[in-house]
Amino acid sequence: MKNKKKAIVCVSNDLITDNRVSKTCLVLEGQNYEVTLVGRKKKNSPPMNKKSFRWKRFKLPFEKGPLFYLSLNIRLLLFLFSSKVDLIYANDLDTLAPCFLAAKIKKAKLIYDTHELFTEVPELTFRPRVQYIWLKIEAAIFPKLKHVITVNNSIAKIYSQKYNIPVTAVRNVPEYHKLEGELKTRKQLKLDIEDFILIIQGSGLNIDRGIEEAVLAMKNCEGCILLIVGDGDVIPKAKEIVAHNNIKQKVRFISRRPYDELMKITRIADLGLLLDKNSSLNQELALPNKLFDYIHAGIPILSSALPEIKKIIKKYEVGIFLSETEPKIIQETILSYKANHKLRNKHRKNCRLAAEKENWGIEQQKLIDIIVASEQN
Repeated sequence: MKNKKKAIVCVSNDLITDNRVSKTCLVLEGQNYEVTLVGRKKKNSPPMNKKSFRWKRFKLPFEKGPLFYLSLNIRLLLFLFSSKVDLIYANDLDTLAPCFLAAKIKKAKLIYDTHELFTEVPELTFRPRVQYIWLKIEAAIFPKLKHVITVNNSIAKIYSQKYNIPVTAVRNVPEYHKLEGELKTRKQLKLDIEDFILIIQGSGLNIDRGIEEAVLAMKNCEGCILLIVGDGDVIPKAKEIVAHNNIKQKVRFISRRPYDELMKITRIADLGLLLDKNSSLNQELALPNKLFDYIHAGIPILSSALPEIKKIIKKYEVGIFLSETEPKIIQETILSYKANHKLRNKHRKNCRLAAEKENWGIEQQKLIDIIVASEQN
């Protein structure tokens, strides 16, 4: 361990379901770094699974709002100042300021990984004053960065043009695993073998993801059950809709799970729903993790026709598109697809072929190149 370089990877979440960050830590380990992953612990955070790298979760006095971000940034800054570190890896704008300052003072290398167009998320576009503050932070730091990555080419192009620096796209695709054996059975989840299982999954089940409309569509989707697996700000509203429409037998809520367990559940589904709306620039250009999760689970996709998502689905022929995110259209599209066994089988087969090409074993080389470049200047 004495000869290993030291890397600190900073995030604002509780480390449980962030598969992109976990993969980043493993790549850093492969590049001879002793890695410490730093985040926060919420009141409802599950215990951490065993990791090959070190981790630390701050207990903060606030869980949301400006005081949360202030307390997180102070704790990150103090931790970074008191730690021996060669490389600081900042994930998203809400960790960038303390990471940038600490890297300057400690003369450490800095890599910035922006997982989205942070200042264009719906949570900020509808709050212009808060958005303005984040834009100012971004504008003050971004042009000074040397090594920046993001999640797809469209977002990389926007950042690169805006701040006149190179930005590399490293997509959050899963590791490739052959689908052998039944890792999770329908019986274990108390699902009928004859049911047509739909799934919406992920750690960011938030507004403008089409979840409310999908729930309403279930009222008249005979023979179908919708699994909603994960957490987010839309879940209380979705549960209200289920109760109000008396469709508890058709919609099942499963709390967020570690990634491996999430994928076991995903594999039993017949169709993965990806119904994000074009409500902001960030939403329009999104390339959600669940797209690749569905592909690697071997299940076809029903998606809204957003450009980055559409490219992948059309390229590999792994799903179909909605004309509009409206309950009746969702219902009709699902039932039509359910009846088309030939097309479903074709899409399932294509998912496995796509997974062989769209996987972390190939994609991680871009991240390795950035790490190596950061060590050289």
